[in-house]
Formats: sequence, structure tokens, C-alpha cells
Amino acid sequence: MSRPAALRRFREEILGEWRGGESPKDLNAGVHLANEFVAAILRGLRANGAADGLDEVEVRSAWKELAGEFIARHAEPVSVKGGHLVLRVTQPAMRFHLEQMKPLLLERIQQQLGAERIRSVKFAFG
Repeated sequence: MSRPAALRRFREEILGEWRGGESPKDLNAGVHLANEFVAAILRGLRANGAADGLDEVEVRSAWKELAGEFIARHAEPVSVKGGHLVLRVTQPAMRFHLEQMKPLLLERIQQQLGAERIRSVKFAFG
């Protein structure tokens, strides 16, 4: 065995002991590229409401305009999934107030964003 080959083998033995095992044969084994997952991620997003055609900026600006400054400070749009607009409400009293206004709110939101895009309004504390 030549001297460089012996040094490589010796180096591999030392590194193997230090690592607690032999060097992996293929460092890329088990590595997946992001493009392999993009289609699955997009399918999941569509299933969770991304296909509703609403973007967050559009919903937030429409909400501020429809709700007014005071209500917009205490309740904000969180998501739109399957036609259900979820609003995060900061106080129980505000939630009660919005529940009472729900039919009017829904009508206004549907006029602004489209009845086929928003079918209901739900509230969550946060």
C-alpha cells in the first residue's frame, strides 16, 4: 500500500472513531429538494382556503373600512378558510357586540368581497 493511500485509510479510521462510526457512503442520501414538496404544499394550501382568491391585505383593508376604526382595533381578520372569515377578538364584550352585528357585518363583507368568497363570519379570542 502506498504512503498516501495508507494515510487516507488511517485518517478514515481516526475520523470513524471520533464520529462513533464509519463515514456515510453517500452524503446526499435522504436529502430531498424543496421542489419535490411544492406541489403537495400548494395542494394543502388550496384545501385550507388559499384558493378562495382573497389575499390578506385585501381582507384587512376591507375590514378596516367596513368595521370602522374602533372595532378594527379590537377585532382583526385572521384567516379565510372555505368561505369562513375568522376574526380575532380581543375582549368578550366586543365579541358579544360583534355577534349581535353579525348579520349586518356579513352582508357588508359580502358586498365588499363577494358573497361567493365569504359565506360566514366566525370569532376567536386572541
